[in-house]
Amino acid sequence: MRPTADALSPRFRVLPFSLRNDARSLDDYVAQVTDTLDRNGVDRAVITGVSFGGLVALRFAALHPNRTRALVLASTPTSRLNLRRRHQLYVRLPWVLGPLFLIETPWRLRAELVAALPDARERFSFKWRAFRTAFSAPVSLSRMAERALLMASTDLRADCAHIKAPTLVVTGERELDHVVPVDGTTEYARLIAGARTAVLERTGHIGTMTRPHAFADLVDSFVNPQPAIRNPQYKGPDAAA
Repeated sequence: MRPTADALSPRFRVLPFSLRNDARSLDDYVAQVTDTLDRNGVDRAVITGVSFGGLVALRFAALHPNRTRALVLASTPTSRLNLRRRHQLYVRLPWVLGPLFLIETPWRLRAELVAALPDARERFSFKWRAFRTAFSAPVSLSRMAERALLMASTDLRADCAHIKAPTLVVTGERELDHVVPVDGTTEYARLIAGARTAVLERTGHIGTMTRPHAFADLVDSFVNPQPAIRNPQYKGPDAAA
């Protein structure tokens, strides 16, 4: 997510962080968002969540409407996730079957990467950065399984009715997202009053990373529909967490 944070930084003060390892509920993650804002002296922020992080962002916005200037949900799974049969096996035996899930991931992302990064050298550079990140910040199969079970046991439809902040729901193109069905993400646009939708063209699930500047443009135009002329180094008063 570093390219995403870098693309947002000229427009916002960005407060990125890794999700805690000891959480047992969405509210534990929500507490982490609150702590991050408090430590940085931020009263209200544009709360941005990608994929699983979107569920955390949504829950935060529902519980803390006074601290949410705007809400951005990108490629967020449906709040009524039904794990496929093979994924149910993965979460039961993550260290046995989890590697198979990781091995199949490049194949599920292949069409998306070609569409988002048509230049072969640029595509290779993206893959190489991802490969290096896998060693510096290795994936925890057990935590992936725990979060999958958490998604499957969580229903945030009632929370959607409590969201008061302007909300932007971002997806990739339906035929390119082979990780989270687009229809599940766009459901939030129907459940959250006044929510708007936007499609990050030529992307699927990881468009925030493959086309970070296009994503930053979407967020900026939503939060600041008539932005003033700015110094490129300007750090906005609102944080994107």
